[in-house]
Amino acid sequence: MSDASRQQRRASGGATARQAAWVVGLTTGIVLGGCSVGVPPATVSTDAPPRWYAALPAGAARDSLPHQGSLQQLSQWWQQQNDPLLVELIEAAQAVSPTVITARSNLEQARAARTASESALLPKLDAAANLSRSLTGPINRTIITPVTTLGQVGLQTSWELDLFGPNRAGLQANQERLLGSQALWHEARVSVAAEVANQYYSARSCDKQLRVLRADSLSRAETARLTALLTQAGFGSAATAALAQASASEGNSRLTQQGALCEVDLKALVALTAVAEPVLRQKLEQSQNPPQMPIPDIPRVPADVLSQRPDLYNAARTLAAASFEVGSARAQRYPRLHLTGNIFSNTTRARGFTQSFESWSIGPLALTVPLLDGGASQANVEAAISRYEEAAGKYRSAARQAVREVEESLVNLQSSTARQRDMAAAAEGYRRAFAGTEARYQAGLASLVELEDARRTLLAAQVAVLSLERERQGAWIALYRALGGGWSASAPAAPSNP
Repeated sequence: MSDASRQQRRASGGATARQAAWVVGLTTGIVLGGCSVGVPPATVSTDAPPRWYAALPAGAARDSLPHQGSLQQLSQWWQQQNDPLLVELIEAAQAVSPTVITARSNLEQARAARTASESALLPKLDAAANLSRSLTGPINRTIITPVTTLGQVGLQTSWELDLFGPNRAGLQANQERLLGSQALWHEARVSVAAEVANQYYSARSCDKQLRVLRADSLSRAETARLTALLTQAGFGSAATAALAQASASEGNSRLTQQGALCEVDLKALVALTAVAEPVLRQKLEQSQNPPQMPIPDIPRVPADVLSQRPDLYNAARTLAAASFEVGSARAQRYPRLHLTGNIFSNTTRARGFTQSFESWSIGPLALTVPLLDGGASQANVEAAISRYEEAAGKYRSAARQAVREVEESLVNLQSSTARQRDMAAAAEGYRRAFAGTEARYQAGLASLVELEDARRTLLAAQVAVLSLERERQGAWIALYRALGGGWSASAPAAPSNP
């Protein structure tokens, strides 16, 4: 071998070595650079106040709360009311509620998205089959060109090496959204439970008011009857009889109106629970009135609420998902590495001759480096950052709203509790006053005007007592919902659809 040939071979080998070193260096830089894609923080501060400023209801000491901070009592609140019908109606409503159905659908979609993200990190494997017939060469009458049949059966694989982590970031984002969807499924159930309980107690309260108005109407009718008899006997005036009859008509009108309101409440409960109206009406008549609601656990620090409200948990998970999506969008601007391969079993047939052979290949190892895309990748990054900032703002707003809802529920609950004893005492006083006035009227010592005035005052007080009881029940339900309904991040996951 001449010296010139040796020098040429050494130069060629040096170039090959330099190319190999360049490829190794580039690949190493890509792998090491895969950890350099920055993302914004997955959590943000909420500046929760250090304590509740609203007064707790009587019986709930700030430093000695029921069940020592456990969520068990709150999550089983409805069962502890000793009202099986209420629990039954809540379960029936949750089974047919479109809110729960939608939340369940969103949960299943989130699971599917998470599964798709997981598959993006794994190699793809496909089965392939090809069959072709070809004729190559001149076509004339003297030369017979054979027809060749080629068949292939094999496997093809492809894999994207997730160097900069866009697929991993997408998986993490979808995992966060799945956790948020799981929490929203629980929130939907809590929301339906609160809605049914409100409607149930409204129907109960309406029925109590109906009984009060029925007794009032009967009393007015009896007074009108007696007054008419006295007038016919010449011991009363026509004006007094007309006043008594007007009072009776007014009482009957109120009774009819209240009856219509109770029917509307019943039909609303039927729509919520999908229980047949005759069945529900019978159940309401046979069941007993619900007992006094116990005091649930009230966290001492508002930050505790942030960990047991499913809507806030979902907002936090949405924020974390938006953070990962920023990282995924940024990673899309960096090089991507793909590896492909295949293995085939081939069969060739021509003029009765058959040949079989195996073939396989690994590669190419393709490196794609984005150079120019008209600013699309940068626009995607900016859009992802904008969605992250939106999620952060919504999370802070949801945290403030959560604290507000608890504070307002505590204010309403404390107010209704403080007024309950005074209102009951007032109603009892007005009842005694009416009884005394009625006795004086029957003895001829009081006028019908005085009697009706005492009756109106008593009726207003009795209705106010029932309205206050309903207001207190509503405040308890609002507090139950504001505290998250006993949900926690460790709550059981919703079962997958079969």
